[in-house]
Amino acid sequence: MALFVTTACSAYIAVKEGRGEKLTVAFLDVGQGDAIFIESPNGNQMLLDAGPGKSVLRELSKIMPFYDRSIDVLLATHPDADHIGGMPDVLEKYKVSLFLEPGVEGDTSLYKELELQIEKRESQGKIEKLEARRGMVVDLGSGAILEILFPAIDPEGMETNTASIVARLVYGASEFLLTGDSPSNIEDYLVSQNCTETNCAFGLDADVLKAGHHGSKTSTSREFVSTVSPEYAIISAGKDNRYGHPHPEVLETLTTTGAKILRTDTSGRIIFESDGVNLEVR
Repeated sequence: MALFVTTACSAYIAVKEGRGEKLTVAFLDVGQGDAIFIESPNGNQMLLDAGPGKSVLRELSKIMPFYDRSIDVLLATHPDADHIGGMPDVLEKYKVSLFLEPGVEGDTSLYKELELQIEKRESQGKIEKLEARRGMVVDLGSGAILEILFPAIDPEGMETNTASIVARLVYGASEFLLTGDSPSNIEDYLVSQNCTETNCAFGLDADVLKAGHHGSKTSTSREFVSTVSPEYAIISAGKDNRYGHPHPEVLETLTTTGAKILRTDTSGRIIFESDGVNLEVR
């Protein structure tokens, strides 16, 4: 099966042998950070963020076969250390075919190191780099697609969290909304752009919502959660982290809107599997 990233003028294709009949989405336990592993039914794989350090390698070794040394797509929602810290190590250990980023620059040495690694591999023809934009679709094969909802324009000059890539993974009736560290003003924008006069869940409705910014009160507004109407809400945070994530306000919002809260700081790695109809968590 082929994997495509489509924009108005470009396409990316990769081929991979399938290993199963279900979509797997794993929210990895990387401490105070984000890392989400996605494998389509045909075996195409994506890693969305990579946590703050080497712990992502340990997590990947638990869910990938020992002989598998390739990941089709590596996506950095934004250049903060708790999202890209493990990417240099991932690039060293795994062959990555496509790198997606929002296009906003970070000001850390870690970000500069990552960009140098990407540029070197790009010049050698080993990787392709694209900036994610609203309307782009990553076709993971077997009917699994990742829709890019944000950024809609060049985010140059934006604060890094504000520039976070927001994406919606769809496989049959199963939907995941993945928000990076996107703040509530971007959530408001998404609601305004994805609502119609008769249906305010159009394009945002999801079974699983990855709560923005590790459960910070700057994200996961009541209106946004009500619009998404998730069955499950995932909070990716470190145990006893110094930021106090997740914030009690966010927990209350999720609870009162009916979402079942799952947290990496209390449950560890959280894995969903879907056959396109039934969604299971383990």
